[in-house]
Amino acid sequence: MNIAIAQSGGPTCAINASLLGVFRAAYKSSEVDAIFGSINGIEGMIGDNLINLKSVIRTNEDMELLRQTPSTVLGSCRYKLPDYEKDTEVYEKIAACFEKHMIDSFVYIGGNDSMDTVVKLSAYFEKTGKPYRVIGVPKTIDNDLPITDHTPGFGSAAKYVATTVQEIIRDSSVYSIDSVTVIEIMGRHAGWLTASACVLRAIGQEAPHLIYLPEADVNVPRILDDIRRERAKHQAVIVAVSEGIDVSSLAESAGVTTAGVDAFGHKFQNGVGKVLERIIAKEFGCKVRSIELNVMQRCSSHLCSKTDIEEAEAIGAAGLRAALSGHTGKMMYFRRISDTPYETVIEMTDAFQCANLEKKFPKEWITPSQNNVTDEAIRYFLPLIQGDVKLITRCGLPMHFDRSSFEAFTNL
Repeated sequence: MNIAIAQSGGPTCAINASLLGVFRAAYKSSEVDAIFGSINGIEGMIGDNLINLKSVIRTNEDMELLRQTPSTVLGSCRYKLPDYEKDTEVYEKIAACFEKHMIDSFVYIGGNDSMDTVVKLSAYFEKTGKPYRVIGVPKTIDNDLPITDHTPGFGSAAKYVATTVQEIIRDSSVYSIDSVTVIEIMGRHAGWLTASACVLRAIGQEAPHLIYLPEADVNVPRILDDIRRERAKHQAVIVAVSEGIDVSSLAESAGVTTAGVDAFGHKFQNGVGKVLERIIAKEFGCKVRSIELNVMQRCSSHLCSKTDIEEAEAIGAAGLRAALSGHTGKMMYFRRISDTPYETVIEMTDAFQCANLEKKFPKEWITPSQNNVTDEAIRYFLPLIQGDVKLITRCGLPMHFDRSSFEAFTNL
């Protein structure tokens, strides 16, 4: 049989490790012949834009480079399949691609929206009597997929956030003047990544002094009161805040504008960090700065978690084995057995239980003051950030898998 693999959604440090896990398992299997990669997620299947991965992943060094390369080497997409009962054209194109390349199994690596694709595509194949199998392998730095204990990509992002916040703490502590630093961290609807900054407490670091999540009850008077109390104790106050906090309501209640123009007439696009910077400066008149970690959180493979990378590869391989065993419409997931020693098992669930759904940060792990998280969160996060990956380097810089070699092998 032949198989196909695709990647979808936002980049992570670990999504290529999952791709490698599928590839290695398929390469070793006597049942699998060709291993295709779909360029730009499901769009590659719709447009018949595939690459024979055996043509570009040829050596052990290629595999190791792929494993340590961040982002999606196959490219990504945010394409939402229509309801197949109302629009079959796209599904017919995908089925034609499967038939042309004699593809029996398809492994889709992605997050909440990608599991929607797994559900719809597997249901269409089942309804039309086509024997194709579709399996979902999770990934997202947001850690917001239901069922699974955690998602590949999150551990490395959490390690980057904690390491960077610690360095910001060091930078903020060198001056004799009072200051407040607001660090804006990714997480539109779920605060898992912002909350992970709490792991610094495990090494005796008190900061960040305040952590605000979308799941908490956050308002301007409460934030200002919290900062006022922390300023009485610390010269440099560090605040971690999720990007998903409602910016407009915060700004409106504090009488702060959220938009303006620069000297060239370009409109400012202010996030929650910038809004809080203006509110805090207006209230206290001290030195205030906001730092948005932005996309660096997603793909900083030089700070990746060995645990994360190894688990990502393992769950990719498990996805391929599930497909070869005849399963379809499933998503692989981690079930945690214990924190200490850390132990998980990989299982599968119906993908519809995860598609288009979000797992929020547990409210019971938010302190009653709504401005921090409990030690239970630390116990959850710590195992996910463990270990370092020895990277292949050249001239002192990490090497990445060369995606340009794909160009000669696309549109097969």
